[in-house]
Amino acid sequence: VQLQASGGGGVQAGGSLRLSCVASTRRFSMYAMAWFRQAPGKARERVADITFNGGSTYYADSVKGRFTVSRDNAKNTVYLQMNSLKPEDSALYYCAAARTLSEDHLYEYHYWGQGTLVTVSS
Repeated sequence: VQLQASGGGGVQAGGSLRLSCVASTRRFSMYAMAWFRQAPGKARERVADITFNGGSTYYADSVKGRFTVSRDNAKNTVYLQMNSLKPEDSALYYCAAARTLSEDHLYEYHYWGQGTLVTVSS
């Protein structure tokens, strides 16, 4: 499975961005999807994930109420809508996929995209 993320860029604090990630698989609906981020000098952080059918989502405390993860299985695409962005949201954002029909959000991700850079200025 190949994952192609896009939508990153520069924005001022308080602004919004929407990231997209397209997966190259005919079985996209069998994969849980996630967004991770990593800022320079910091550990990679799972930002959000969504079950195979979109029925359940997970958010890191740091983004709850500001970010929304969604998916369109007909388009093989997962999205991350990011609102009220803060400078501390600046990072390289990756999408990841795990082939699972579980809804426990305890996934092992085997497929990773190349990342898209988000820069939030104050």
